[in-house]
Amino acid sequence: MEKLNRKSQGLEKKFPIKVVQFGEGNFLRAFVDYAFQRLNKEVDFNAGIAMVQPLKDGMVHLINDQDGLYTLFMNGIKKGEKIQDIELITNIVKAINPYTEFADYLSLAKEEELQFIVSNTTEAGIEFIESDTPDMQPPVSFPAKLTVLLYERFKHFNGDASKGLTIIPCELIDYNSETLKKYILQYCDLWKLADSFKTWVSEACTYHSTLVDRIVPGYPRAEIEEYNSKLNYQDNLIVAAEPFFLWAIEGGDDLKQKLPFHKTDLNVKIVDDIRPFKMIKVRILNGAHTAMVPCSLLHGNKLVMETVNGDFTGKFVNSVIGEISETLDMDKNEILAYTEEVMDRFKNPFIKHALADIALNSISKFKVRVLPSLLGYYKAKAKLPTNLTFSLACLIQFYKGTWNNEALPVKDSPEIVEAFKNDWQLGTLDSVVTLVLSNTDFWGEDLTKIKGLSEAVVLALNEIEANGIENGFVNFANTIKVSQTV
Repeated sequence: MEKLNRKSQGLEKKFPIKVVQFGEGNFLRAFVDYAFQRLNKEVDFNAGIAMVQPLKDGMVHLINDQDGLYTLFMNGIKKGEKIQDIELITNIVKAINPYTEFADYLSLAKEEELQFIVSNTTEAGIEFIESDTPDMQPPVSFPAKLTVLLYERFKHFNGDASKGLTIIPCELIDYNSETLKKYILQYCDLWKLADSFKTWVSEACTYHSTLVDRIVPGYPRAEIEEYNSKLNYQDNLIVAAEPFFLWAIEGGDDLKQKLPFHKTDLNVKIVDDIRPFKMIKVRILNGAHTAMVPCSLLHGNKLVMETVNGDFTGKFVNSVIGEISETLDMDKNEILAYTEEVMDRFKNPFIKHALADIALNSISKFKVRVLPSLLGYYKAKAKLPTNLTFSLACLIQFYKGTWNNEALPVKDSPEIVEAFKNDWQLGTLDSVVTLVLSNTDFWGEDLTKIKGLSEAVVLALNEIEANGIENGFVNFANTIKVSQTV
């Protein structure tokens, strides 16, 4: 079977670069790149994408090995029938590692037809690192890298306002575009860049917060032979996703003109306010994902589908969603309908979504996706939510790094991993819990101030270590129920 490349597919003509994309992972390839491909096919949008690897270790070399080509499999159930759509993604023009190809990275700023910046650097990606400087090749943080690129474009085009860019971050944090813009302006001040550039950043560039929704398990390792049997070429970058697609973007008529998704049937909503879309999605779908991961991995599961179909873990996920739902100030029928849809998506037999993949950066994810529900429940009911509190305990247990003498798939920043390592070496659960919950770098606040939370988490951890996840949860739930009703 021949190797996948542009020559073998008769695709040697490339699109002009209109999009610079920070991130080369599975989600962006199955979501944003697919969306722009639909524009290219259906409205002759003629947009090529340049990928930028945001971290030192990445996979742009694999993407370049296939000339930017890869296959997207969209698998699901429609009206009771299994469906599978296969699409060869062809709009990636180049992929750049700025850590080894910094000059090539800067050259993107000079692209005449460049219009859009998109990103997904995970919740931990949009951060301000004060030690970043403009002469680093490249700076560490994504906002600093972007500031350098914008400044290069500003200088190259002599501050031409028409060369400003439309910036559309897809990270799952509140006000993602506003936060990104704030950090860019902070770098302008820190680096003492020209006031005229600061004005250009603020006025010539536009910033649009987003909500993205599609489950993307990524490379179908367990079924790769079956997937390859449906292709007439060898693809090392196959990505699997569900058919469901929602991209809500804040913007007005100007953005609709720039991004004419209304001329396609793709579910892209350009709206005045994405908050209603974001609240229900981040809290229920992403919140359930993040809350289930440590509990289910410690229970011995590997996949989301396995988790929601399990007698114990399935009931646990349903109860987690029930607690989350009680904190949402939205129409109850709308919440119920969305919850049922989410559970159907979790049970999609085609989607082999590995819990270990969702575990990436679990601390920042828990802070954004789960903690607001836990605290909201406590505030509304003056008691702790049993399942969400147990999930927090499981998270702390997970970050110990081992369970039953086996390594756990902890994937986070070296600083967070080291902090947990040091905390767990103290030996006593009370000390571990106090240090973890009081770490404001993790949570943005001191959680030991939440009445009863430290004691409940210690109780849960004691039960987990003594009796395992399932029996430990039953004992914990019975004890906390009694303690909170006395």
